[in-house]
Amino acid sequence: MDDPPERSSSDPDEEIMRATYRALREHGYADLTIKRIAAEYGKSTAAIHYHYETKDDLLAAFLDFILDQFVETIHEVETTAPEERLDLLLDKLLVAPQDHPDLLIAMLEMRSQAPYKPAFGERFQQNEEYVRYVLRTVIDHGISEGVFADVDAEHVARSLLTIVDGARTRAVVLDDTTPLETARRTAAEYVGAVLLDGRPSSTD
Repeated sequence: MDDPPERSSSDPDEEIMRATYRALREHGYADLTIKRIAAEYGKSTAAIHYHYETKDDLLAAFLDFILDQFVETIHEVETTAPEERLDLLLDKLLVAPQDHPDLLIAMLEMRSQAPYKPAFGERFQQNEEYVRYVLRTVIDHGISEGVFADVDAEHVARSLLTIVDGARTRAVVLDDTTPLETARRTAAEYVGAVLLDGRPSSTD
């Protein structure tokens, strides 16, 4: 089994990260300022700058924080049954975001800056590599257990992430969570057709 991909490490102040989360949800990336983050933090802008020299430095740390939160939720999944674990992972990728559409918007805005801000691009790439690794590991486990068909796990993982990314973008652009619901059903149909030899997945 492959080792997890390496990621940038940071030790962000959790209170500042949660303040950044609230400010992003309230104002979006375009209107986000250190002053607005400080207001959510309940301290001065100097207190923010003590930890992070620039807004971009802070947001790079915030992306690390978000990924760490996602990793923790994955580790909280107790089942090792491949089909059930895959279903739960897809729920985290496509169902959970339905409760936080404003954060989806902010993250898409930040993602659009990735070609111009290497620190952002690096974090988003690391996030994609990690999620793909987790999906591939679950699929490989299912193949070894005889639960899933003998497929190219890397290709299936990339295909599922394509469904996820497309749905998240459409949800933001259309200001509607319906694409996320559609994508979750589509992902289940894809899993049934490709991994379960046409049998419906447990979410169908």
